Amino acid sequence: MGYEGLRSIAWYVRRLRRSLIAGTAALLALVDPADAHPHVWVTMQSEIVYAEDGTVTEIRHRWTFDEMFSTFAVQGLDKRKKGEFSREDLAGLAQVNVESLQEYRYFTFVRSSSKRVLLQKPTNYWLDYNDGLLTLNFTLPLKTPVSAQTLSLEFYDPVGFVDFTLSERNAMKLIGAPAACKLNIRKPAAGPSTSTLSEAFFNSLTASSNWGEQFASKITIQC
Repeated sequence: MGYEGLRSIAWYVRRLRRSLIAGTAALLALVDPADAHPHVWVTMQSEIVYAEDGTVTEIRHRWTFDEMFSTFAVQGLDKRKKGEFSREDLAGLAQVNVESLQEYRYFTFVRSSSKRVLLQKPTNYWLDYNDGLLTLNFTLPLKTPVSAQTLSLEFYDPVGFVDFTLSERNAMKLIGAPAACKLNIRKPAAGPSTSTLSEAFFNSLTASSNWGEQFASKITIQC
């Protein structure tokens, strides 16, 4: 399969969104109609990396996708060993995923003292496939290292197609942080039910709508 035929999370969201707008059934067959949103589930672990001077330099992500999306993404993908996908088998799919995530700002929103922190393109990326689940590993360097008393991070899809949930174990780590730095995770309160909302509502949302922000965990680092 050529790179142009690989199924990234961004490709999946765009294709699903177009199908919903058009009312077609090709991808809707993959979705439980009783559970309109989200359509992709990600369990995440992340590391916030500090330099020796105490500045934050990068964010390392480990995203494990749900079984349905994982199965969809590897359909038709060549593998060297029956029943298994190696990192080499998945290299093209990993590249397509990280490159396509740029349009969604990598679902990663960082602020330093209330100012937006810009991120660079992902580095050191790969995909693992274990027990039927795909896991995307990648590093997001900060455009400029940040030194701030308060750093806030949120991970979400503004239009609500993708659900990001922190792992129950080792969800967030500080790597090389000054001893005074403290990590606080505030999980979202129960939001409004999406079952009563129409697909037209979700299809009208844009990245600036920030609908998904209300369902995001709030991570704060104070140093």
